[in-house]
Amino acid sequence: MNIYFKQATANHAEIIGAMVVELTREICNLTHTQHFAIDLQETIQQSAVLIEDGHYSAVVGFLDGEAIALATMSQTYALYAGGKVAQVQEFYVAPEYRTTGIGSLLLEQVKEQARLRGCVCIELCTPPLPAFERSVTFYQKNGLKLVGGRKMRLEL
Repeated sequence: MNIYFKQATANHAEIIGAMVVELTREICNLTHTQHFAIDLQETIQQSAVLIEDGHYSAVVGFLDGEAIALATMSQTYALYAGGKVAQVQEFYVAPEYRTTGIGSLLLEQVKEQARLRGCVCIELCTPPLPAFERSVTFYQKNGLKLVGGRKMRLEL
């Protein structure tokens, strides 16, 4: 397997947008709920702007030149965590490449990027359970711990 990872730039916005849309569709399909109202073109434009402005970063995994994995992050601060936190917003591996170890390699890239940015920890929310129990198990096997709660949102 010839996998390599690249720090994304705004030039990767189409790849990022396509994978984020696939991720959100998968979540909605498996949970039978429309959690997101997401548009591909809007997502592409927004990812380019957020990356250019330095508010967002992404790592893309390529296998033989094809984009098959993505992790996006932003940074925030939390007193309970002890400082700067790398917040993983989206984490996606194309379904046919799951269980190959690519997800673990991608998570290592996330950890390295977080360390380079001076983050004290990485946080993320998994998609809804029980449909995504495998996701929780994957993250636990890779060193993340359950810290409770569920992600909540109020749209403004």
